Amino acid sequence: MRPLKSPPAALVREALVDGLRREGLGLLRWTPHARELRQRLAFLHREVGGGWPDVSDAALLARPDEWLEPELSRAGRRGDLARIEAGQALGRLLPWATGEAARLDELAPERYEVPSGSRIRLDYGGAQPVLAVKLQEMFGLARTPTVAGVPVLVHLLSPAGRPAAVTADLASFWREGYRSVRAELRGRYPRHPWPEDPSDAAPTRYTKARQNRG
Repeated sequence: MRPLKSPPAALVREALVDGLRREGLGLLRWTPHARELRQRLAFLHREVGGGWPDVSDAALLARPDEWLEPELSRAGRRGDLARIEAGQALGRLLPWATGEAARLDELAPERYEVPSGSRIRLDYGGAQPVLAVKLQEMFGLARTPTVAGVPVLVHLLSPAGRPAAVTADLASFWREGYRSVRAELRGRYPRHPWPEDPSDAAPTRYTKARQNRG
């Protein structure tokens, strides 16, 4: 059989959809923003439900008409799929009709503002959102942050940015876990504050010397 010189557009589209189902959605253009959006939508579908879409591979491949058009019908060959920006396409699945789409940044924000004032990016790739932040920037916060009612898993980092502790119960950590972390790290990082009661201390991004200058 010889390939058709000018195959009907419907046949080309069918072949491209079949290729996506066989080879996966990786054929599309996935920027970091698109991957993060997909993770945020998966989180909202799982935890909030309602009109928030299922963005699993199976669900997306079952309904290409709803999010890959008109780009899919304009594609003429496999290589054209890599020009389809997946994040823009996923945006078509947001619950615009109900107005819920406008709450995306409220329910699943890209960043969380910690007590120090820093706005830290959240990671939605796991079972619960993860906030990786330097320990001193969380001083004074008694309650664990939540996103859409789900407790955030806080990765508390040393001044060097290395993991010092992981907790989903910040109040309990300040009472019970902080003492051992303080004993281990304050000698290694003496320029940074290590108060005895972190739940009542001022949060900071800086060393003690810079705090005093400020």
